[in-house]
Amino acid sequence: MQQSDVLRQSLMDTVREACLIILLSLVAALAVNLARTDSIPFIQNWSIEERLSQDNGDSLAIPLSEAETLFKENKAIFLDARGQELFDEGHIKGARNLPWHAVDDYFSEIIKDMDRETPVITYCDGESCNLSHDLAVFLKNMGFTHVKILVNGWTVWVENNLPIEATDK
Repeated sequence: MQQSDVLRQSLMDTVREACLIILLSLVAALAVNLARTDSIPFIQNWSIEERLSQDNGDSLAIPLSEAETLFKENKAIFLDARGQELFDEGHIKGARNLPWHAVDDYFSEIIKDMDRETPVITYCDGESCNLSHDLAVFLKNMGFTHVKILVNGWTVWVENNLPIEATDK
């Protein structure tokens, strides 16, 4: 046998052993996960509805039609969770800006005249934007009882030609 054949065989043996070690590690990890009471699920539902559902099964999401009705009847406060710059460029008419990343700085000022029983609708922009969700959960934890999230709020509001405004600078 030539030296190159010996090296090739040695390399093949090493690759086989590495694959076997990886396979055995994977089987051991799966077995441990299955045996645990707090195991990690293999399949997760990442839908917006699932992400926004509460422990009691209710959803924090509000349909656009319901948000529009509350807006027209002036029965809800809209909170924009985006940063000040995006808010200034345009926002739902009458909305207040409570940027999630600076919630500690603005919270007291924004809510000072709000009744904790008044419906509050949080929004940001994009279906994957979590700012409005984080803000909604925060508000619920602060005692606001009727908090909802308008998913992809800014975009769907604009696409449906609903009232908007920009902040004059």
